[in-house]
Amino acid sequence: MLKNKTVLLGVTGGIAAYKAAALASMLVKLHANVEVVMTESATKFITPLTFEQLTGRRTMVDTFDRNFAHQVEHISLAERTDLVIIAPATANVCAKLAHGLADDMLTTTVLACKCPKLIAPAMNTNMYENPVTQDNLSILRRYGWDVIEPASGRLACGAVGKGKLPEPEELVQHILRRIALQHDLAGKTILVTAGPTQEALDPVRYLTNHSSGKMGYALAKMAMLRGADVTLISGPTGIAPPPFVNFIPVVSAADMFQAVTDHAAQFDMIFMAAAIADYTPAEYVDNKIKKKDGDLSIPLKRTQDILRWLGEHRRENQVICGFSMETENLIENSRGKLVKKNADMICANNLKVEGAGFGVDTNVISVITKDGLTELPLQSKEAAANQILTIAANI
Repeated sequence: MLKNKTVLLGVTGGIAAYKAAALASMLVKLHANVEVVMTESATKFITPLTFEQLTGRRTMVDTFDRNFAHQVEHISLAERTDLVIIAPATANVCAKLAHGLADDMLTTTVLACKCPKLIAPAMNTNMYENPVTQDNLSILRRYGWDVIEPASGRLACGAVGKGKLPEPEELVQHILRRIALQHDLAGKTILVTAGPTQEALDPVRYLTNHSSGKMGYALAKMAMLRGADVTLISGPTGIAPPPFVNFIPVVSAADMFQAVTDHAAQFDMIFMAAAIADYTPAEYVDNKIKKKDGDLSIPLKRTQDILRWLGEHRRENQVICGFSMETENLIENSRGKLVKKNADMICANNLKVEGAGFGVDTNVISVITKDGLTELPLQSKEAAANQILTIAANI
C-alpha cells in the first residue's frame, strides 16, 4: 500500500527507540522506502546497523558524513520524502523542531521537508505534561504537524501515566491515513452501514444472517484513507472498526434504522452495506414461543426499509448506494430496487458466484446506476470498495 512512497523515520534518544525498529520493519513490508535518520543520543539505545539491516539503506546520523554521493544529503533526502515521522520524539527534539533549531542531521533534514509530518512524543509523564512541552507541541500543530498522542501505562522510569510511545501498529495506521491513497474525498462526509442485525426471540436466542460485515468495513476503511470523514454504523461482527472512523454499534434492525435516520441528513454519501432481514419476530402470543412439528413457529413482522426511507428523505446532491444479494435475475432485480427505492447505485453480487457474498475476503460486484452497468472482477473487498467509491464520487 506504500509502494514508491518514501518515509523518513526520525529516531531520537529514548528507551522507546527499540519500537522504531519494529515500525521500520512494518513499513518495509508495506513496500515503503524507509530512510532512517537518528540523533547521536538515539545510537546509545539502538545501533544504526539494526535499521540498516531492516531497511537495506544506510542510516544517517552525522550531517557531515563524507560517505554519501556528492550532493547536500539532507536537502536531497528532504526533496524525495513523502512523509516524516519522528518516533520516539524526546522533549528536547520537540522543542528544537518547534523553534526551528537545526543542529544535527535529523533536525536539519526535517526543517527542509515540505511533506506531511507526524511526531510521536515519548517521555516521562511529568516532562510530557510540563506546560513548556505542551506549548511546544501546540506550536508544532500550528505549523501543520500531526501530534500522535502518547499512550498511558507504566513507563521505563517506573512512573505510571501518559508518555508511552504507541505501538508500531498504531503508528503505521497514522502513516497510511496520510499517504496511502490520494485524498480525493477530503471534505466529504460518508456514512456506511455494515454487518448483520440480531432480532431477539427470547433472552437467549435471536434471529440473524450470515453477513460478516467485511464489505462495509472495507468501504469505511478505504473512504477514510481517501480523506473522507467517515461514520460506520455496524451490527455485531468480529471485526475491529477501522481507525479514525466514527463507530456506532447497533444490534437490531430497529436500532440501525434509528441510528441511520438520526444522522442521515449530514452526509454527502451513504452506503447501505448492512444485511438486514425483511422480517423480525413479532410480539409473542401470551409471551410463549409456539412450536409446530418440533420447529419454532414464530410470528413475524416486516422491518422498516432503511434504503427506501433514505430515498424518500434524501437531501439535495446526496448520493445513496444500496447493496443487493440475489440468487437469480441479478441485474433485473437490482435495477428494480434502484428505481423502487430512489437510490443512485445498487451494488449487486450473486450468492452463487464463487468468491462473492458472505464471509469471504473477495467479491464479484455488478454496480448498477441510472446511467449504466459496471461489472467489477473478482478482487479483494478493499479493491472493490475503492472502485465503488470512485463510481459514487463521479455521480
